[in-house]
Amino acid sequence: MRLPPGVILDGEAVVYVADDDGTARISFEAAQSRALSRPRRARELAGRHPATYVAFDVLAHPAAGFPDLRPRPSMERHQVLLDVLADAGPPIVPVWSTTDLDEAMLWYEALEGTGVEGIVAKPLRGAYEAGRVWAKIRHADTIDAAVVGFTGNARHPKALAVHLPDGRVALSQRLTTALSSVVAPRLLPQTGRAFTKAGDSYTPAVGDVVVEVVAGTTRHAVVFPVKFFCSVSWSS
Repeated sequence: MRLPPGVILDGEAVVYVADDDGTARISFEAAQSRALSRPRRARELAGRHPATYVAFDVLAHPAAGFPDLRPRPSMERHQVLLDVLADAGPPIVPVWSTTDLDEAMLWYEALEGTGVEGIVAKPLRGAYEAGRVWAKIRHADTIDAAVVGFTGNARHPKALAVHLPDGRVALSQRLTTALSSVVAPRLLPQTGRAFTKAGDSYTPAVGDVVVEVVAGTTRHAVVFPVKFFCSVSWSS
């Protein structure tokens, strides 16, 4: 309510939680819990984990003479964003920004464990428009993950359900035809359906199949199988 009338922001609501050591990190799970809860439960969660709105950009500020800021350069829009939020204060805050590459890379490395997805690079003179050319550099790791199911049919699985080190089960991106044909004979489908935490359904399967995947470290994790291997036993 402290924002001037007509202001339009581009941003995201996030929820911070404290780890055991007291370090604050962004928790997508906490935000999801609030969004999916009934009103009474949502109010309880809001009191326990209040949300913060991180503003990335400003699209309009009529009171300052900017009914449509989208054609204006990014650097000008950012200054307007800082001005309009100067008196608003938390829980609405501007995103961190810099034009110093070394500082940006320091943030990229130092904030990985806090739930920050990465960094976004915008041209200083770029407009805000459809098809905008912004570079989003996310953190990604190559990890080994056990296959616990699949989507599609058993002969031609479309995607794999994998168990990630943080305990989540996630679906991979669509398999290539070659990888699908190699993995399929090594999966033994089980009856019934299972669901990831995000609500995606898959057919559970057993088998000692492990895939090497490229998986983002945050909520927008992209699980892409690189190669697979299965356990082998032998006698001397």
